[in-house]
Amino acid sequence: MSTEAASYRLLAWLSPGYPVGAYSYSHGLEWAVEAGLVRDRASLESWLATVLRHGGGWQDAVLLAHAHRRVSDRDDAGWHELRATAQAWVPTAELALETRAQGEAFAVASLASWPDPGGRLPDLLADGPGLTYPLAVAAVAAVHKVPLHMVLPAYLQAFAANLVSAAVRAIPLGQTDGQKALAALEPVVADVASLAAACPLDDLGTATFMVDLCSMRHETQYTRLFRS
Repeated sequence: MSTEAASYRLLAWLSPGYPVGAYSYSHGLEWAVEAGLVRDRASLESWLATVLRHGGGWQDAVLLAHAHRRVSDRDDAGWHELRATAQAWVPTAELALETRAQGEAFAVASLASWPDPGGRLPDLLADGPGLTYPLAVAAVAAVHKVPLHMVLPAYLQAFAANLVSAAVRAIPLGQTDGQKALAALEPVVADVASLAAACPLDDLGTATFMVDLCSMRHETQYTRLFRS
């Protein structure tokens, strides 16, 4: 596939307009704002850099990389094993809802709008345990032959952009400060994408316990805008 075609598809699939409902989720950020842990652009940048390097962003990137390779190699047994692994790695009920609902929505939209000529996607994206968002993106990208080195940074940028958008609404943060935060995360996204591509699955781990706690507290937050 040409670089232009691959870029076009990634821009479509990871656009805020793609119907996965990403705007509904804050990945625990809404409670972090409520608790005063994130209150301005500086604290937001620090929070998101940590999530990308050591939390959900890192976890998604490593799983995406392995999923992309297994689908590209037609390793169906490895793909189904990875779906089980991805399900096991989700730490809280709300984060499970976030990744599974988006994964299922991405699968539905992609099957309807971007069917692959080989007909593999319906089986790969069959409903069931472990169809998380990064795995759904990986499967569609691999079947359409969009290279991993393009998918990883695009996915991570979309991940960060969605959380910046949530912060703009929840803190609230001005639109310009939101874009400044996203610009500051550019080297973080590039670094995480590079490291995740080379990370063995056995070395996968996270270290963002506070994010998990915020997600748990968000489940009972009295007033909220987001589903996670």
